[in-house]
Amino acid sequence: MAWIILLAAGLFEVVWAVGLKAANGRPLILAITIAAMIASVALLYLALRDLPLGTAYAIWTGIGAVGTVLVGIVWFGESADPLRVACIALIFAGIAGLKWATP
Repeated sequence: MAWIILLAAGLFEVVWAVGLKAANGRPLILAITIAAMIASVALLYLALRDLPLGTAYAIWTGIGAVGTVLVGIVWFGESADPLRVACIALIFAGIAGLKWATP
């Protein structure tokens, strides 16, 4: 269950990071962004009850980084340069490796 909670925390991190870019003075989006920040940290807190700190934190930030880059490419037209995508794939591989290496 802790892994599912950690995944949700990472996804909320993507929401708030994207919300920072999209808010642009719009109060509703800013409120959603702040709620996502709180949810992300609260869920990370819950996941840390059962998962090692270093592993959970690295996976949480990794999900946020990979997800935010993907949203940036799809929604905001950011660069999908092959080197950039390869580097993001390495982060994803690190996330998967940490998951598999943690009992």
